[in-house]
Amino acid sequence: MTAAGRINAVLVAPGASVAETGVSYGAAVTGAALAAVGALRAGLDPLPAVVLAAVGFDLVGGSVVNATAAAKRRFHGAGGSDRRRFAFVAGHMHPFAIALLVPGFGWTAAALAYALSVAGAAAVLAAGPPIRRPLAFAITAVGSVAALVLAPLPAFLAWITPVLLVKLLIGHLLPEESR
Repeated sequence: MTAAGRINAVLVAPGASVAETGVSYGAAVTGAALAAVGALRAGLDPLPAVVLAAVGFDLVGGSVVNATAAAKRRFHGAGGSDRRRFAFVAGHMHPFAIALLVPGFGWTAAALAYALSVAGAAAVLAAGPPIRRPLAFAITAVGSVAALVLAPLPAFLAWITPVLLVKLLIGHLLPEESR
């Protein structure tokens, strides 16, 4: 496998199609650029702007990656388990890194974003398969509103919790449905 193939296998998924890879990287780069532009327009220093660009790359790109058939095979195929899927969600501690390094995203917003993603994942995974999809959407929608109402953020940061929830609860936890 080429170096590019190995990188794609890690960042997208093994066996991702050219179209899946292109859409995933396109969204990731766009997310990074928009996050950086927002940070710079808000007058942030370069380090917080770079942090937000990296988070934008991961969350926006990851939302798309997790919706691909290749990622569904990776996370929901052989060797995939609810325990591994939950660990993937719990490992997304981005909100705390953002609170530490980006002015305007406080610890309350970080704790709320993380709690919504982890508690939401626990609820979705505890639910029976027939209700997981609507429950993941419900928690994502209600959690997005809760984050915006309970821990309001400047506009250039308000996207973080909703996109985190889309990536993890809708994209990562839900398997591909058979047609």
